[in-house]
Amino acid sequence: MAKFYEVRAHWDPEAHVYSAVSDDVPGLAAEADTTEELFEYLEELVPELLELNVGPNYERAPIRLVVVREQEACHA
Repeated sequence: MAKFYEVRAHWDPEAHVYSAVSDDVPGLAAEADTTEELFEYLEELVPELLELNVGPNYERAPIRLVVVREQEACHA
């Protein structure tokens, strides 16, 4: 299986944003209103952080965004 950089995002109901962190990308902390905006931001941010923290020869690999959003189920 190919290597990837896993980023975990959780919905923050109080701030109304998705907050993202990663064990694979040192220093990553990002927020966005939507998962689409978050992924666009990560496409720019992840390579920058890897180059800064790992060096210019970091391994190029896809970003895997894992999103968790919990909401109480209720009747209509």
